[in-house]
Amino acid sequence: MMFDCIIVGAGPAGGTAAYHLAKGGKSVLVLEKESLPRYKACAGGVSPAIQKWFDFDFAPVISAKVKQIRYTWKMEDPVEVKLKTPEPMWMVQRDAFDHFLIQQAQQKGAELRDQTAVTGIEFKGDHWQVNTANGSFEGRYIIAADGAKGPMAKWLGFEERQQRTAIALENKNPNVAANEPIRFDFGQVKNGYIWHMPKADGYSLGIGTFRGGEDKNLERTLGDYAKKFGIDLNSSQQYEHALCLWNGEQKLHTQNAVLAGEAACVVDPFTAEGIRPSMYSGIKAAEAIEGALAGKGDALEKYTQLINEEWGSDMGYASKLTGTFFRFPGIGYKVGVKQPKATQIMLQIMCGELRYSEVVNRALKRLIPFGG
Repeated sequence: MMFDCIIVGAGPAGGTAAYHLAKGGKSVLVLEKESLPRYKACAGGVSPAIQKWFDFDFAPVISAKVKQIRYTWKMEDPVEVKLKTPEPMWMVQRDAFDHFLIQQAQQKGAELRDQTAVTGIEFKGDHWQVNTANGSFEGRYIIAADGAKGPMAKWLGFEERQQRTAIALENKNPNVAANEPIRFDFGQVKNGYIWHMPKADGYSLGIGTFRGGEDKNLERTLGDYAKKFGIDLNSSQQYEHALCLWNGEQKLHTQNAVLAGEAACVVDPFTAEGIRPSMYSGIKAAEAIEGALAGKGDALEKYTQLINEEWGSDMGYASKLTGTFFRFPGIGYKVGVKQPKATQIMLQIMCGELRYSEVVNRALKRLIPFGG
């Protein structure tokens, strides 16, 4: 069978693209190397703004809804902000969330082959042959959504993805309070921070850096942080994972193929938000494939232009903010993070109601005079 599109990777980008393509009547095959549902290291915070992109309810896979965020500087100088949004921030477990999204795509006609690692690809003149451990499949177009460490971008001829390392710690705890806040701690790690997310059955902790050289003490720093909350490291699972932060304008299309999700480096370089931008890229990738199937010769090129203009240009401002904030993190905490309005602004950005370009220059003016 010749598929209209083969999607490699069943994460938020791949699942979103599969759903919208299948809903539009296109024949879609999703290839996933793991068996679904599968664990994915991730903080799990999702903006409720994603709901407007779908005609089904995500309620079955929302692990918790959080109404408060608590910030600290080296575990001290706390400030707690109540979220002034119509809908609280969603917390999800990626195994359930990703699988649910793929199941919605399957209901629209998409096919799934999990436990099917891709071993290579070949272009056959007007379509792709995708080789796997379980046979070969043919598709007119490919969406490479196999994440930060996936091989598809390299096989398609793109430059190597720039990766940063993050450490995640998963702790199961049935006694998580319903009103637990999201926690962010600054100052303990250079050029980064610690995040602490409550779920229905435990906590997801993480640590990462967002500029400069990699910190070799991330694992120890996160372990020390967890101990301060009485989290038993022996009963917790620790994972290392890669982040592909947006790092400037880039080409995201090639012959009959596009990149989406972390393979396209769409992660926010300031907040490390990845789920919503990955889903956005999945929607736009699906639209590009639909256009190409309809005979629009520039559909894939326009996908690159759109992601760079609509997402990437704003991420340039996020990168500027990242660079300045982490040059003067103590000042940034005092004149930025501690201001309740700052959290509301960031939530508006994460919901797509505001752009970094509308607020970053004003924020930099607050930071730079203090920083010298």
